[in-house]
Amino acid sequence: MTQSTITDTKTLNHPLPCLTYFVKMSNPNSHLFEVGLQIEHWSNPVLNLKMPVWTPGSYLVREYARHIQDFKAVSKDKQKKLVSQKLSKNHWEVETKEVDNLLITYRVFANELTVRTNHLDNSHGYFNGAALFYFIPGLEATPITVEIIPPNSSWKVSTGLPPIPEKVNQFYAQDFDTLVDSPFEIGSHAIYSFEVLGKPHQYAIWGTGNIQPSKLIEDTQKIIETEANLFGGLPYDDYLFILHLTHNSFGGLEHKKSCSLIYSRFNFKDTDKYNRFLQLVAHEFFHLWNVKRIRPKALETFDYEQENYTPSLWFSEGTTSYYDMVIPLRAGIYNTKKFLEILSKDITRFLNTPGRKVQPLSESSFDAWIKLYRRDNNSDNCQISYYLKGELVSLLLDLLIRAKHQNKRSLDNVMVQMWEQFGKSEIGFTPHQLQRVIESVADMDLQSFFNLYIDSTEELPFNKYLNPFGLQVKPSTESEDIPYLGIRVQSENNKEIIKFVEKGSPAFVEGIDPEDELLAINGIRVTAEDLSQRLKDHQPNEIISVSVFHQDELRTLSITLGQPQPSNYEIVQIENPSPLQQENLRGWLGKISG
Repeated sequence: MTQSTITDTKTLNHPLPCLTYFVKMSNPNSHLFEVGLQIEHWSNPVLNLKMPVWTPGSYLVREYARHIQDFKAVSKDKQKKLVSQKLSKNHWEVETKEVDNLLITYRVFANELTVRTNHLDNSHGYFNGAALFYFIPGLEATPITVEIIPPNSSWKVSTGLPPIPEKVNQFYAQDFDTLVDSPFEIGSHAIYSFEVLGKPHQYAIWGTGNIQPSKLIEDTQKIIETEANLFGGLPYDDYLFILHLTHNSFGGLEHKKSCSLIYSRFNFKDTDKYNRFLQLVAHEFFHLWNVKRIRPKALETFDYEQENYTPSLWFSEGTTSYYDMVIPLRAGIYNTKKFLEILSKDITRFLNTPGRKVQPLSESSFDAWIKLYRRDNNSDNCQISYYLKGELVSLLLDLLIRAKHQNKRSLDNVMVQMWEQFGKSEIGFTPHQLQRVIESVADMDLQSFFNLYIDSTEELPFNKYLNPFGLQVKPSTESEDIPYLGIRVQSENNKEIIKFVEKGSPAFVEGIDPEDELLAINGIRVTAEDLSQRLKDHQPNEIISVSVFHQDELRTLSITLGQPQPSNYEIVQIENPSPLQQENLRGWLGKISG
């Protein structure tokens, strides 16, 4: 259906089509959602249906249509089966001549538990709109009713969509974008309600673990209040946190009135792991402003059928990553010592990623669709995460602005100005407009900064920007006595598998490849666990023999070890900081404690 055809329909004074989705789960163990789309007041000879190929917030074409089966189209009274055909990977066409009411039915296989996909079993059903529902081209702005039909009456329904009054498990989406932006959790999950700044909030928690709901709610309230204070209030009437507790998982996906979180079920008692979860909460909640409302021009209107390219994900995701460290600090969840430890770990990851010297930050943003979510054994050699480098570039910008204006201005002012200028009206920003806002807050020309640190691979000068705050980045001494080989090894099924070979390293030069099985050094078996200790027995420039299985072929290579390379970095105070440096540090991080 083309836009012009629908417009023609309106001019003939036909009522607008009425769209209702039904979602059933009659056999949860089959992992199949049974979906029906009822269309009333249809008046065109052809119906086009398209399935999104990606979901906003997760920048990868995921081909959701691959999970669809048993597609059927009938007239509403089911007396007439309608002719349909598939025109492309995500495009179905139905002949609807002389049919005004019809029903589309299909099933969606759902056995992938992530925040961006669908999952159905005998304990719950979870789905994202983009992965379950078709859209009708030209009718994206049409309101949609969703009715959930659980397998039994004990299952509850949690979603950010408003319920339809006096209807059971029926919800209203004002348009397709809203439907996509409102995941559903259906099942026997626990619900915890709480209030922040006079507005209702809920946690819908599926799964068991060692989580402490009362502490989680208390800390979440602090995060919400801290972020709301930055932006001047909360941009919603109510909010839902969907949390899945499972094994060894981590992730989140933002929405306008909710977010989906997934985390390892037994990681809530360990302080560092719990803090990491609270960073995830702070990150997804910060997206309420930065991404869901302050978003790049390329994402102002979503094209659900293909990649939506932008070089600005470094700001959308990376700046949000910077604030997910800052917000818990400001909320009093952890102290400055812990903040600097977390920041040090991120700097360590960055400086141990050779791809930072290959891929500029803007290119990393642009190529998210083909690189970030499609990692391989060479990824660290040729790319850098826009989350990670974007976070660190945001750190430098914050420090630059603070140092120039004695902490009277900061990156906070950039976020507020972006909110006022673009977020409230949801007008997409261009890269040039973003730069202009940052320059206006900094009150200086930042073209050179952008050229060097966003559009090229120039090393980030951490100490230049940390020095006004009396801090510096230093390599730790723990790896100083380990000669450089250049591989990372992991034990898998009683085999020692080389997972990464750093470009230009001694191992790389002599032809060792990822997925080779490491066997021995100088004829003696070596494991991933004792590799570092074994290397300590040798000296830089010493030649060792390394035995591996390469595609089942035994190879023994002579490798000349290199000079030790730093593997960890830490942020420390400089000796004898000046009063101004100490004052700058207090203005940035608050009371120095820990």
